[in-house]
Amino acid sequence: MPSIIRHPKDFWTGVIFLALGLAAMIIGRDYPMGTAGRMGPAYFPTVLGGLLALVGAAAVGRSFFRSGEAVEKFAVKQLLLILAAVLLFGFLIRGAGLVVAVMTTVAVSAFAYQRFRPVPVLLLAGGLVAFSVLVFVKLLGLPIAIVGPWFGA
Repeated sequence: MPSIIRHPKDFWTGVIFLALGLAAMIIGRDYPMGTAGRMGPAYFPTVLGGLLALVGAAAVGRSFFRSGEAVEKFAVKQLLLILAAVLLFGFLIRGAGLVVAVMTTVAVSAFAYQRFRPVPVLLLAGGLVAFSVLVFVKLLGLPIAIVGPWFGA
């Protein structure tokens, strides 16, 4: 029996966008809105949530007319590795510093990739460390330790 949903990926992506957009709008309704010239705390989540909900509605609508592939299996291992990388970054940034936090985040999240190779990961990690130090510490002047107190700095 054929399904009315011809593109399941678009459908479920649209449902997620709709849910997040509507949630942002509902959460923001308790704050003062303000105007475009003098924005209140509700302005950004309401406008952004509305735009996200519109994109979600368009994706859901499109899923009924455009053919596409089915949703693949849920990648639990990859999801847990990415989540662990983000949590490790948050844990390491103060104590170990930016260099160790970024290197660890890149290394752990790289294991989620099926064709993991260490040399490109090390090059990417080194480039991201250099970029992060340059942009966030040097140019923006954020108070982030390059090497943290755990290493005597």
